[in-house]
This record gives sequence, structure tokens and C-alpha cells, in this order.
Amino acid sequence: MRKPFAALVLLVRFLIALLVAGLQTVWVIVKTGVGAGRPPIAFLRVRYAPMSPAGAAILGSLVSLTPGTTTIDIDLERRELLLHVLDASDVEGLVAGIRRDFEPGLVTLFGERT
Repeated sequence: MRKPFAALVLLVRFLIALLVAGLQTVWVIVKTGVGAGRPPIAFLRVRYAPMSPAGAAILGSLVSLTPGTTTIDIDLERRELLLHVLDASDVEGLVAGIRRDFEPGLVTLFGERT
């Protein structure tokens, strides 16, 4: 029962993150269009929790499906994602959101013992 519940929670968290990130991305586009200037764009390396390659691939996919972020590479040995971020004005918040919303469910479903 623990894994089905984790999958359901992950799905709900992803859908909420999808909605919030979509609204934030629209806001960035609107602000840029009215002359407010472009937000900082960045490439980030983000470490992720121990999980199988399948879990890492799903994490990368969830991040890429969330507007404003794209997974460029997954380094399985270092357990790092290389991300392109449309708005890097709050990098800590972005990373905290990934760790809070996606990692717990994926670790339950695809975690590896270290």
C-alpha cells in the first residue's frame, strides 16, 4: 500500500507543480513583453537522492515537463541533473521544490540503498 500511495502523492504534487510553474512562466513572459527586462537564465547542476536509473529518468522527465525547466543531462554516477532554467532568480526555491515535490515519492518507488 505504501508504493501506490507514494505514486498518487507524486502525481498530485506534479500536477500542482505543473500549474504553479505554468503560471510563473506566463508571468515571466508577460513581464518581459512589457519591458521589465529578462530574468536571469542559468544552467544548474542539482544533486538528487539515491534512486535507480529509472527513478532518475522519471525525475528528469518530471522536471522537463514542468514549464520553465529542462533537463539537459542526467549524471548517474554523481547523481546530478543538469538543468536549463528560464528564471533563475530563485534557484534555492527551485531546488527545494524539486526535493520537496518529486524526490520523496520517487525514492519510495525507485530508491536505492546507499
